[in-house]
Amino acid sequence: MANHTYRLLPGAALGLAVIAAAAHLGWEYTHGGIRSHHLLNRADLPTISNAWGLLVLPVLGWLAGSVVARRASAVPSAARKALAGFLGALAAGSALSVAFVAGSESVAGAVFLGVLLSGLVFPTYRAEYLFGFVLGMTFVFGSILPTLFGLLAVAISAAAHLLLWPAGMWVLRRARSQ
Repeated sequence: MANHTYRLLPGAALGLAVIAAAAHLGWEYTHGGIRSHHLLNRADLPTISNAWGLLVLPVLGWLAGSVVARRASAVPSAARKALAGFLGALAAGSALSVAFVAGSESVAGAVFLGVLLSGLVFPTYRAEYLFGFVLGMTFVFGSILPTLFGLLAVAISAAAHLLLWPAGMWVLRRARSQ
């Protein structure tokens, strides 16, 4: 991709997000109405309507597209890495959704644990990972709950990559220099 095409990424990601959110809400509307989910699946906690996905998913798409476009303009190979990260997260979100729909809670739990642990190795705190993960889960859960769970994975990955790994490397450098 030439540098001038990277500026199309935010619009393309935004368009994909709007289409996915509208398709999901349209399907729900025509099949009994737009659903709401209780937080943590507990009736004593508030509900969140899937209609919020029409705002949340496009914001995530635009954010991911903008961040990737900025990185890819500086380092063109970043676009390929971002696409791989997006597709991997999309696959993980889809696998989690399929496991949940199939009624295999143990598999769903294992996939989610794998998502959390992969954040220790891969920089899943980046916007394209969150967007792919949420997009992969949107048709089963809507966009809000996957975003909340995705933010947990983002926090773990960010802590590992921006705090723990650099601190560990600093300690190793200090130990080697003495």
